[in-house]
Amino acid sequence: MSLQSLYARYASTLPPGKLEWIGLRPARREPMQSCNAVQALAGLGLAGDHRCQKTPGSARQVTLISREFIQQIAQHCGYEQIDPARLRRNLVISGINLNALRYQRFQLGGAIFEATALCHPCSRMEQALGPGGVAAMLGYGGLCCKVLQTGQIQLGDELRVLTEDSSQMSLFSPHPDAPNLRNR
Repeated sequence: MSLQSLYARYASTLPPGKLEWIGLRPARREPMQSCNAVQALAGLGLAGDHRCQKTPGSARQVTLISREFIQQIAQHCGYEQIDPARLRRNLVISGINLNALRYQRFQLGGAIFEATALCHPCSRMEQALGPGGVAAMLGYGGLCCKVLQTGQIQLGDELRVLTEDSSQMSLFSPHPDAPNLRNR
């Protein structure tokens, strides 16, 4: 049994999550900009985020972290709370175990995403969180995703896991600026 199949067996029982925060990085090393809504572009990422201009078809177009992971990181660092912008992830979701979404497809607003890998912390987290920041984030860094279907997402949207028999799975339509991703 593949990891994808194993995760799918349990992901279908997950409750919906909720989109709590959206952050975009206009350029590398620039401060995050918070917004209420954004267009997710198939094969590219989030409109206005610097990763959208990088490698079309990348498995790291969008990064997610959970509100619960942020609380855990804050506890490990000795903070009462942490502004999501400090962690440099694009989307904050609450109410769902993100690690159970690995290798799965899910809908958020009008967009469809696929979780591709864990989003490990980089050395910049030592600057953002102080000494021990990377260690505090290990296992709590969230997920990397790619956008499979273009759509608008906004604060308050529900994140719902899509099952293989879901009719939405065939809706993949890449953004016109993305390369042909169907043959990958």
